[in-house]
Amino acid sequence: MASAKIGFIGLGLIGGSIAKAIRRYYPDHQIIAFDKNRETLALAVQEGTIHISCSSIDDNFRGCAYIFLCAPVSYNTAYLAQLKELVDPDCLLTDVGSVKTSIHEEVTALGMERNFIGGHPMAGSEKSGFANSKAHLIENAYYILTPTSKVAEEKVAAYRDFVASLKALPVILDYREHDRITGTISHLPHIIASTLVNFVHDTDSRDELMKALAAGGFKDITRIASSSPVMWQQICLKNGKNISSILGQYIEALNRAKQLVDSADEEELYSMFESSKDYRDSMPNSSAGPIKKQFALYCDIIDEAGGIATIATILASNNINIKNIGIVHNREFEEGVLRIEFYDEESSSKATALLQKYHYIVYEV
Repeated sequence: MASAKIGFIGLGLIGGSIAKAIRRYYPDHQIIAFDKNRETLALAVQEGTIHISCSSIDDNFRGCAYIFLCAPVSYNTAYLAQLKELVDPDCLLTDVGSVKTSIHEEVTALGMERNFIGGHPMAGSEKSGFANSKAHLIENAYYILTPTSKVAEEKVAAYRDFVASLKALPVILDYREHDRITGTISHLPHIIASTLVNFVHDTDSRDELMKALAAGGFKDITRIASSSPVMWQQICLKNGKNISSILGQYIEALNRAKQLVDSADEEELYSMFESSKDYRDSMPNSSAGPIKKQFALYCDIIDEAGGIATIATILASNNINIKNIGIVHNREFEEGVLRIEFYDEESSSKATALLQKYHYIVYEV
């Protein structure tokens, strides 16, 4: 791809990560950006991620090959109107939102269908903002593309190839199907995590004993509750119809589980846990999804001075970088007492084999 100008509106976690990926793989491209946070723009310029910071959506965005809308979902639809007079026939508009129907409807209303392909990189983090963005965030993650019915096939093919060149995995879907799928596998889990955390908070004792004991497994399954409240508020507002329907079906599933507990049905209870285990175990062991996989292991260690330091030394001497390490005090869910997290699957697998070689008992996640 020849040198081109690429614009970003919104430079948070996802926008910043895509901009950094473009900078890595296309160093000759000119990147311009608008963000309401001036400190974000200053940092992006200082780091060399963008060339021009814009104080508004203005003529700087003329002549862009691609313009990425990376603001919260409701803001993206509002920004479309401002861009209408700035885009030429060759410019492709795209977004990164987790909900597609609302922006497709706005694109249609504005007559901008020939310039638009919806986008949703199914990657993220519980941490938000440009400061936490990384060039490899979308690497090996599914990147959903939702073309309009009027965008040229050549543009779809070119953008699909561009996304693939950033090491993401492009998948083309109808925008309505996208919203139904993500409502189930992404939006519902975030609501479950948030309501579960709030439930523990509301039912905890005055001395907050639940909070003190809620380590390990509880923190793992509710990790995504730490995501941006603004983003998830917007997602629920924009995909409300799908989410409401999905929540209704899930509540029915919870009621069925309650009935099994109430009736003490041994066979059906076992079947419920067995089927969920089998289905989950059959899922691909990769990070390509809306909830990023964590690469971690649990390790039994002797309670003695220097125990953690010894393990850290073994891993460091074999060039294995540790992302996080800590003692698990609540062992109801995990079998080990030391949890070690790594940056990638290769490091986790190598560490497992190495520690087992030194006769440590290791449990992989």
